[in-house]
Amino acid sequence: MFHEVFERFIEDSPVCVMFRGTLESMFSPQRLDAIFEQAAVRQYEGELLFSTCADLMGLAVAGTRKSVNAAYRARQKEMTVAVKSVYNKLGGIEPAVSERMVRATAADLAEVIGQLKAEMKGPLTGYDVRILDGNHLAGTDHRLKELRRLGAAALPGQSIAVLNPQRQLIEDVVLEEDGHANERTLLPRVLERVQGGQCWIGDRNFCTLDFLFGVKQRGAYFIIRQHGQLQGQLIGRQKRIGRVETGVAYEQTLRVVRGGQVMDLRRVTIKRDKPTEKGEKEIHLLTNLPAKVQARKVAEAYRKRWKIETAFQDLATTLRSELNTLAYPDAALFGFCIALVLLNTLSTIKAALRRAAGGEEKLERNLSTYSLADEVSGVWRGMEIAIPSSHWTEAFAGLSAPQLARKLLWLAKKVELRQFYTNPWTPKRPQPKRTSGNRGNHVSTHRLLQQRAAARER
Repeated sequence: MFHEVFERFIEDSPVCVMFRGTLESMFSPQRLDAIFEQAAVRQYEGELLFSTCADLMGLAVAGTRKSVNAAYRARQKEMTVAVKSVYNKLGGIEPAVSERMVRATAADLAEVIGQLKAEMKGPLTGYDVRILDGNHLAGTDHRLKELRRLGAAALPGQSIAVLNPQRQLIEDVVLEEDGHANERTLLPRVLERVQGGQCWIGDRNFCTLDFLFGVKQRGAYFIIRQHGQLQGQLIGRQKRIGRVETGVAYEQTLRVVRGGQVMDLRRVTIKRDKPTEKGEKEIHLLTNLPAKVQARKVAEAYRKRWKIETAFQDLATTLRSELNTLAYPDAALFGFCIALVLLNTLSTIKAALRRAAGGEEKLERNLSTYSLADEVSGVWRGMEIAIPSSHWTEAFAGLSAPQLARKLLWLAKKVELRQFYTNPWTPKRPQPKRTSGNRGNHVSTHRLLQQRAAARER
């Protein structure tokens, strides 16, 4: 099944072999270049292929190389263009190309997860759920001429990501180059992704009449936190439902009107035991789900939207999704989308590990994405030297989804899972108030420890 040079890595780091093999099988240069040809309008392929740009960016995002320039130097023997040409190409990759790359590769990985039979229970039983969240990319270095004299942060763009919680994949993304654009201007493009029978969950930034009516018109459902600007007519009394994890739930009907169209929504209110970080004591959720879906289930499903926030945290900390050296918006957004592709690959690896362990969903909560990514970035360089690319092509290129699923499952059974477990979660301790000393002053830690030791001796 594998060339003998694989043996040491299969025994000592099967996770890295799984990751590299999945990339070889699902994200071949031919596949990526085909995606570029289908979506590109302004750019043409030329001497520098899109797949080569994706390879260089992937090395920087995964942390195996410090920057795109360092990745270029590592691949310099294979390059036929100067590094300036690489940056010029990255700065012109259209958002539509990056979006298509995420969407197409996520669909391929979803098929593999389906073959593994490793899908998870969604936050709402019986519904195909999608979770929405927006993300503004962090400010970049002031490398462009227009930015050098500015003190303000340079925002390279923003995105709205769509998480499929059943497969744990970011299956789609909507990109915007203008970092100051209103997130709500992207909602018409999000609506194009909505399919009948789905249930879409999002925070109050997605609470507009156009979006709510649009989801309903497509035969889908929603659970959206009510924004203060969206008003309607409350009908009937507020009915107490009972306790949920964070407080007490109530339900009432809210009637909203748009252009002569009327829609009666269920408004689920959670009166919290403790205020939110912003001091809010009540949270209102709007939904068009049928009454058979209890208000408690609605509240619980919304609470589980933290999964997409965890994904964004993994992107920011585990993968370098926001390279601050990429000042051109198109390059920064492309780097972000490469990070989404790599995160989806790690999710597929986790699905294989789940299946090998008997399909236990609790394993998903215990597996650390950080530890998996750290293993990959740490072993990658040595594996590149030891195993020629031709061996990867022979072992993984051209595999069908069922074939790749079988190989991943075989490798997953060799993984020592304990080394990738997260530390048990414990509640945060309240921070003590600082009663002395001013910011900017100094203390000697050594002297303070001496004082502690002296106090114990007394």
